Amino acid sequence: MAFFWDWIKNILAYFGFGRQAKLLLIGLDNAGKSTLMDRLASGRIIQHPPTSQTRSKELRLGDITFIAYDLGGHVQARRVWRDYFPAVDGIVFLVDAADSARFQEAFIELDSILHDETITSVPILVLGNKNDKREAVEEENLSHALGLTMHRTGKDTHAQLNGRPCELFMCSVLQQQGYGTAFRWLASQVKSAT
Repeated sequence: MAFFWDWIKNILAYFGFGRQAKLLLIGLDNAGKSTLMDRLASGRIIQHPPTSQTRSKELRLGDITFIAYDLGGHVQARRVWRDYFPAVDGIVFLVDAADSARFQEAFIELDSILHDETITSVPILVLGNKNDKREAVEEENLSHALGLTMHRTGKDTHAQLNGRPCELFMCSVLQQQGYGTAFRWLASQVKSAT
């Protein structure tokens, strides 16, 4: 466990982060946003009721301090997401990759974010969470269901991009798989934007 945290810290330190960045953790309810934030902050899994109020945590990873906001994912909470957009440096959109019945709903929310004029240069990391479940779809299927095919910019952390960085990574917050690489990608994109 300690090795994993040192690995994440070293990755972010490698990219020279020494400033504060604001991240939004958004997505539909039950996608794993609160679990991810707690896992990143403390390394533990904490059981939460559905998020009814905005939660924030300071995440010190390497030389960067992230202020992460978990805004909740139920319908009423989604109305305030855009209130946070003007001051955000990165967006993490979580999707339950094992809940295909809600892919269309996730597509609608993600599509409106991708077309929001106030955040045209903000990097968007999409995490297909719960890929450890038998019902989870493959990455390409999730990318297609979310309408991401034409928005994805590639997983190369050193690529120079024109336009907004956007990429999908499959992960399991519960099993501690996949999101380390995803956050390394996001860190490189946030750094490139500054």
